Amino acid sequence: MLQRSTGPDGPTVSALCLGAMTFGTTVDEEAATAILDRFTEAGGAFVDTANNYAVWAPGGTGHESEELLGRWMARRGNRDSLVLASKSGARPVPGLPYPEHLEGLSAPVLRGAVEGSLSRLGTDRLDVHYAHVTDPATPVEETLGAYAELVAEGKAVHLGCSNHTAAEVDAANGLAAARGWPGYRFVQQRHTYLRPRPDADFGIQRHADQDLLDHLADHPGTVLLAYSPLLGGAYSRPDRPLAEQYRWPVAEAQLAVLAEVSAETGATVNQVVLAWLLAHPVPTVPVIGASSVAQLEESLAALELRLDADQLHRLDTARSVGRAGG
Repeated sequence: MLQRSTGPDGPTVSALCLGAMTFGTTVDEEAATAILDRFTEAGGAFVDTANNYAVWAPGGTGHESEELLGRWMARRGNRDSLVLASKSGARPVPGLPYPEHLEGLSAPVLRGAVEGSLSRLGTDRLDVHYAHVTDPATPVEETLGAYAELVAEGKAVHLGCSNHTAAEVDAANGLAAARGWPGYRFVQQRHTYLRPRPDADFGIQRHADQDLLDHLADHPGTVLLAYSPLLGGAYSRPDRPLAEQYRWPVAEAQLAVLAEVSAETGATVNQVVLAWLLAHPVPTVPVIGASSVAQLEESLAALELRLDADQLHRLDTARSVGRAGG
């Protein structure tokens, strides 16, 4: 599999990251094991989870994904060949409505969350740990100070944030630099080819708007992890309509160009989307989900697709319509 550098002092990661959000809940252990085995057989090494996956699934506790990954790594003995990422900050608060009330990013919560993830995963370190969502109730200095201690102890190697604005990333990394602390190298954000409506509301999630893309372009060594790149199957499955945040006239022209490029290349629309993300000037690693090996194989095949300059220009031109704020 293709590899991507994350800077002189960062890990080299596989060009695709396998998202394990549904493993252990809607994707059972047998299917998840087959997907993980095939991903690593193909050279994949970057695996992503969180301490709340998937608490919203029927009967879910939020620990299923980490626990399944821990069992799989123990059986395969392959922990040291992986770049393993997890997150905290978005678990529910027991007895309070979710997602209005989340665990947050205070120092004691963050330390407890990381220790819990390490235990469930059966490892002594997380190669990447993300602040899963912003926490307005906790000063960012407290969060980053706790992270600095965890990095010094070797429990987290590199840091990332998810669902943060460009301004929040910039402020956090500026503070970290001033204190001599590690900052956020990885930014995991909702991102795909289709541009959301300017008024799109994703709740606690945030998409990679132009401000964030510009910020990452101006800060070499930072990497965008694009989650939900295939919109849960909406590009290709009639039974999965586009989410309302993406339904506006601009999307029709963008989908038309995607279809043209798909026909020209003989690739699926999903593969064109992944190839476009991989070709982006901002270093981007798509976080792909899969509920079967067949779905994974389609994504893996996107690594062989090279879009030419004209195709990229047409895709970019169509996407630039409605760019303001998106």
